[in-house]
Amino acid sequence: MAKRLLLLRHAPVAAQHAGRLIGSTDVPLAVLGEAESQRLADRVARWMPQRCFSSPMQRCRQTAEAVAAGLPLHVDADLREIDFGRCECRTFAEAAAEDPGLSDRWAAFTADFGFPGGEKLESFLGRVRAAADRLAHAEASTVLAVTHGGVIRAMICHLLGLEARHYVAFDVPYAAIAVIDLFAGKGVLKTLERPDAAEVGHG
Repeated sequence: MAKRLLLLRHAPVAAQHAGRLIGSTDVPLAVLGEAESQRLADRVARWMPQRCFSSPMQRCRQTAEAVAAGLPLHVDADLREIDFGRCECRTFAEAAAEDPGLSDRWAAFTADFGFPGGEKLESFLGRVRAAADRLAHAEASTVLAVTHGGVIRAMICHLLGLEARHYVAFDVPYAAIAVIDLFAGKGVLKTLERPDAAEVGHG
């Protein structure tokens, strides 16, 4: 059973996708320079993970390959971001302008909420919780999961025993690392480590 879980949000996506609702759309990373990639790899290496899991989306797999090159990569479909449906690749403001009640329904964070044509929160939270429980029972002392901002927020709430609506309390920018110490399948947030500006560039 794992004693520590590292939740790494993927590195920045290409500039044209930044600030948009990107869930099921399989967009690539922005081009990372050698120095940026090395800084990110060094930050992960300090925690000495023994196993690495990743969302199937290429932005996560590319990040995982850059930071955990010496570890086998295990892809877990439940680590993917929520599907924003017809709102994919739009800004939230654009989506809300067409659907005036969207902001209030999203803020209520009820299980039956879903972006138009997208995944329901109940489904999203269910698979994220299942993934968290699998990671917590992995056969390694420290486990790395490379995933998405929404997944990390939901997973923190689950492992800390918080209601899912408290996800808004956690700011998880690109390349941030949430470190959770695990005790009998539950967790304590040791740190939420933000990257420095030089590492993430302007993406």
